[in-house]
Amino acid sequence: MNVKEQIKGYISSQPEPKRSDMQELHRIILKIMSGCKLWFLDGKNSEDKIVSNPNIGYGLQTMKYADGKTKEFYQIGLSANTTGISVYILGIDDKKYLANTFAKKLGKASVTGYCIKFKALKVINLDILEAAIQFGIKESSRG
Repeated sequence: MNVKEQIKGYISSQPEPKRSDMQELHRIILKIMSGCKLWFLDGKNSEDKIVSNPNIGYGLQTMKYADGKTKEFYQIGLSANTTGISVYILGIDDKKYLANTFAKKLGKASVTGYCIKFKALKVINLDILEAAIQFGIKESSRG
């Protein structure tokens, strides 16, 4: 199964209304990042144990670790969680920037250093979420 099929299967396995919300977010992110590399992580480690929720990744960046090693990874992530949806915005150096800049205008969402979590699209301001995603893409593309 290729990545696009895995993504389609993952989104369609979600209960409504989460399925429709994730489909809409997938469409929006693909519009913002047209032609980007797609990822699908099933949430399992090398021993086939579940260590996280499955997630969809968009884009490509090289992450640099403190020990000097690098790893290719996605820029934006999308995942269903038990209470709603998480959008991961990776590659932002200032871990307070997302919360300080977008949290108040976003609506009913919790915002951490790189994760925006909400129950459904109808409880957040989608324009603000899009602005946060675009900021993250710009930051993680600086290299």
